[in-house]
Amino acid sequence: MATMKDIAKLAGVSTSTVSHVINKTRFVSDEIADRVNQAAKSLNYTPSALARSLKMNRTRTFGMLVTTSTNPFFGEVVKGVERSCFQQGYNLILCNTEGDDQRMQSSINTLLERRVDGLILMCPTLAGEHIDAFDRFPDVPVVVMDWGAMHFTCDKIQDNSLSGGYLATQHLIQSGHRQIGCVTGPLNRNQALMRYQGYQKAMQDAGLEIKPEWVIESNFESDGGYAAYQQLHAQETLPSAVFVCNDMMAMGLINAATNQGVDIPEQLSVIGYDDIYIAKYMTPSLTTIHQPKYRLGTAAVEALLNRLKNQPGEPQVVHLEPELVVRDSVRAYQDRA
Repeated sequence: MATMKDIAKLAGVSTSTVSHVINKTRFVSDEIADRVNQAAKSLNYTPSALARSLKMNRTRTFGMLVTTSTNPFFGEVVKGVERSCFQQGYNLILCNTEGDDQRMQSSINTLLERRVDGLILMCPTLAGEHIDAFDRFPDVPVVVMDWGAMHFTCDKIQDNSLSGGYLATQHLIQSGHRQIGCVTGPLNRNQALMRYQGYQKAMQDAGLEIKPEWVIESNFESDGGYAAYQQLHAQETLPSAVFVCNDMMAMGLINAATNQGVDIPEQLSVIGYDDIYIAKYMTPSLTTIHQPKYRLGTAAVEALLNRLKNQPGEPQVVHLEPELVVRDSVRAYQDRA
C-alpha cells in the first residue's frame, strides 16, 4: 500500500508538502499540487480516514439515536439528517434504542467512545434523564429533538406543538364544529402535552365546552387511535369532530370508525398532526398539521456544525413553525362558521 513518502519520492517534493496537498491544510502552488495528485493517482493512494481523524481530531462522523416506532415521521426526519450529513461530507451512525433506557445509555456510550464529532438524540425517554457519559465527554456537542427539559447541556430543535394544537382545533372551529374531542399522545411527553394544551386554549378562546369523555390519552401509534375510537363509540354521543394528535393515531381511529359504519367526514371529522407522507393517500385524504420533518433533520445537523465551529456559548433553541394542510377529512358547516 502506497504511503505519503512514496508519493513524495515520485513527485519530487517533501512528505510535508504531500500532506498539505492531500489534507488541504496549506496553500501549495497549482503546479506542485498537480504533481502530487498525479503521483497519488498513479500509486493508487488512498488516504487513511483513521490517520486523518487522529491528526485533525475529527472523525467527520455524527451519531443519531432514535426510538423504534411504526410512525414514518421518524424515518422522514432521519432522511433529512442523512442527506444533510452527506452534503456536508459527514458520515452518520444510526442507533435504534427500541424504547429501552439501558440500550439508549449503552448506545450513547458506544458512539462517544467511537469519537463521533456530535450526537443527535430523538428519544422521548431522555426527558429528565442524567446521562453519565456526557460528563466524560463534555466537548462533544449534542442536539435534541424537543422532548422536554434536559439535565445535560444541549441545543434543541423545537416544533411549536402548542401552536400546532391550536391551529388544528381552530380549523375545526372555523369549519363550524362545536362538539370537538381530542385524542392525545402520552401526556408525560412534552410534545403530547403541548398539543393538548393548544387544543384546550383554542376551545377556551372560542367559549366551547371541553367534555372529559371526549378527551382520550393514547400512545401515538395506530392501535392507540383504533382503541381511542372504541372509547368514543362507547359514549352516549360522538363529537362532530376530533383532533387526533398525530397522523398514525388518526389512521387507526378512521379505520375503527369506518369499520363501525361511521362516514368520515360526514358523521365524524378528523384532523391529524405531522403530515406524514402517506397522509394525502388515505381515504379520505387527511387534513393535518404539517411538521417540517426534513427541515428538523437538516436543522439538527446545522446546529452541530455551528457548535463545532463555535464551541462556547449558551445552548441554542431552533424553533420551527407548524402549518395547516387542508384535505378531505374535515367537513365544513358553512352556515355555522
